[in-house]
Amino acid sequence: MTTPTAEEGPGAPVALVTGASSGIGLAIARSLSRAGTHVVLTARSADRLAAAAAGLPGPSTVLPADVSQPGAGGRVVEATLAGHGRLDVLVANAGIYVQGDVWENEAGQIDQLISTNVTGVLTTVHAALPRMIARGSGDVVVTSSVSGHQAIPWEPVYSASKHALQAFVHGVRQQLVGTGVRIMSVAPGVVLNDLWAVTDEGQVADGVTTGTGMRSEDVADAVDFMLSRPRHVTVRDLVLLPTNQPI
Repeated sequence: MTTPTAEEGPGAPVALVTGASSGIGLAIARSLSRAGTHVVLTARSADRLAAAAAGLPGPSTVLPADVSQPGAGGRVVEATLAGHGRLDVLVANAGIYVQGDVWENEAGQIDQLISTNVTGVLTTVHAALPRMIARGSGDVVVTSSVSGHQAIPWEPVYSASKHALQAFVHGVRQQLVGTGVRIMSVAPGVVLNDLWAVTDEGQVADGVTTGTGMRSEDVADAVDFMLSRPRHVTVRDLVLLPTNQPI
């Protein structure tokens, strides 16, 4: 575990990013790090987290954890607070993907997806909010999906999980009115990364050129926009799609 350097100073903002070892989570972590934030990276693989942290431009902390496991979300939040004394931004990004006809999905797949995409997000946010509310400031960004805004027939289980997140964000936002804490949802369409089993940069470039897919960095740019709004503005939902995604 690393600690803030003297250059950061005691007031350097701290962000916790779940699912930070690859894809959207890693792109967001890089963006936050470039902005001078001390980033706490959480994901299941310690090795992939270490590699991700090594590529950040600024200081970071690595906390291997599986937020789908009971109590894990609370533990990473408490470890962040214990190590740095503050939590300014939580990016609840960890998620997995299941597609296909629901009757052909295995029950274990469904359970794991809900435990990760829904329970893991809710419990991590639940743990972070009391400290943010006590400080009177803080930002929570939840990685949702366009699938949370409309039912997608080739991924009904995944779509159901993202609909749950939309309901959660909208309800909690209203509960937070007057606290100084913001909660927001970023909802991308096709992002060409390992969640979609896309690891070849040439395939990513082709998708970007044809307008049928986006880079993880495109989502990170959207999150940067959301977080950089003045405190009197909340971007409740930001849906971004590849220009030629036909949904």
